[in-house]
Parts: sequence; C-alpha cells; structure tokens
Amino acid sequence: MFSYLIATALLTHFQEALFPDWPQAFSVEKVVYQEKTDHWDLLIFENQIFGRVLALDGVVQLTEQDEYAYHEMMVHVPLLAHPNPKSVLIVGGGDGGILREVLRHKDLTRIIEVEIDARIIEMSKKYFPSVSNGAYENPRAKVLIQDAWQYVKETDERFDVIIVDSTDPEGPAKELFSAAFYGDCKKVLKAGGILVNQNGVPFLQKEELKGSYQNRKPHFKEVSFYLTAVPTYTGGFLTIGWASDKKHKVSEKTLAERLSRIEGSMRYYTPAIHKASFTLPQFMLDCIHHK
Repeated sequence: MFSYLIATALLTHFQEALFPDWPQAFSVEKVVYQEKTDHWDLLIFENQIFGRVLALDGVVQLTEQDEYAYHEMMVHVPLLAHPNPKSVLIVGGGDGGILREVLRHKDLTRIIEVEIDARIIEMSKKYFPSVSNGAYENPRAKVLIQDAWQYVKETDERFDVIIVDSTDPEGPAKELFSAAFYGDCKKVLKAGGILVNQNGVPFLQKEELKGSYQNRKPHFKEVSFYLTAVPTYTGGFLTIGWASDKKHKVSEKTLAERLSRIEGSMRYYTPAIHKASFTLPQFMLDCIHHK
C-alpha cells in the first residue's frame, strides 16, 4: 500500500509515488473513488486545475484536462502515417481514451482492445465519461478482458496498427516491454504495420527508453521514438515508441489530406506536430546509442 491510502476524509493532498526524489503533489478537493482491484491500488480524486485525476499504485495515469495530448498523439500519428489502416489492436487503454480516438477513423473495420482489468473500464466509464465518450458502446469495438501478452502470443488475428497503452514496466505491464512481446507483436502485424507504445519520460526514465529500443530493434527495421507534452507526466515531454518495417515518410500535405477525413477537431495533433515530434534531443540519441 502507498502512503496516499489514508482515511479518505482526511486526504487533502496527493503526492505521486513515481519519482521519490522529485515529488509531484496535487491538492485534493474531493476523493471520488478508491479501491484495491485485482491488479492495482486505484484512486480517483478531483483537482481544481486538472479536474478528475486517475492514479494507479500511486502514479498519475490521466487527468480530464490534459489527456488529449497523450491520446491524440498515441493514435493519430500511427493511423495517419499508415496509408490504409483497416485493423487496430489496443493493448491496455482501459480508460477508453485511445479507443475514443481510434473510433474517429471511420475506415477501420476491425478494432480490438485487450485490457487486463475490467474494473479500470468500469470505473473509467462511470467516473471519466468524457474520456471514453461512449466508445465502449460502439459496435465496431470488441473488448477482451485478458492478459495482452498472452493474447498477442496466441491470436490468429492480424493488424495494421498496434497501440500499446500500458503503464510503466512494473507489475502487470512488465512483459509488455520485453523483447519476446515485441517479437510477438511483429508476428501479428500485417506487412507495413506499425507498433507504438507508451515509453515514459526520457529525462527521468532513461533505462526504460534504452531497454525498449534494444528490445524492439531485433524485430523491426525502423525503430525510433516520437514526443508529446503531457503536463501531469513529471519530468518533461513523454516518449512514444515507434516500430515498423516500413519508413512511413509522409508529407505534411498528405497528412493534412488524411486528417480531413477524420471526424471532429484536434486539440493537440497537427500535421506539423506529427512531423516535428520525431525530432529527438541529443541526450535521447546518446542514451539510445550508448554514448
């Protein structure tokens, strides 16, 4: 148990447990919900700036006010880079934000989400309805409650894009950063398919960055990262892993044309941001290449 699991009536501040030497604290206006599920210590509270906040095992996963910076970039970068995606596998993503953004692509005919913990979906639908925005009631979405590591190893399905929306490589998510998992992902991707995965904050999680790169490199010809900025992910910009056997070098004009076919408006993603997000700072390049 973490220190935040105190009497809820007395909880006025939440301090994130991810980086002990760099604490991030939120004022708590109200504890909305608290539970120990089969996999997580789950806490939902309200903050004046960020609205409702979801924390698992003492680590912030999303907030109502900045989730779009994560979900839009996780989804639309691979789906707009791919010339004609028809099928998507979502690994994790129980809050429904990834599924919400995927469903905006009307040409997709096969969408499967594999989430290990049904309670995350249930609690997110109840307490964060704007995040999933009805996505779990959409008939195009098939949701499976099981270990995604096992699903990817055993499935006969094939996908154009795999989006791994996992927590950091601890506990249930540890295998989702392994070389074996990335190899299994390669097997279930169609020719020219794209794999993306949440890859932590590189300034503070260099080993995660390096390990993910090394574990994907044997399986894919094109292995890289791209960036997004999520205010509540401590330590600077967030890294998203990228892997494919195809370069997918797409012009800004082509991205804009593809974007015009997507329902609704964006709050973070633009074609220019898409292109620029693959430009990495030197410290990341040094870390990846072991300098």
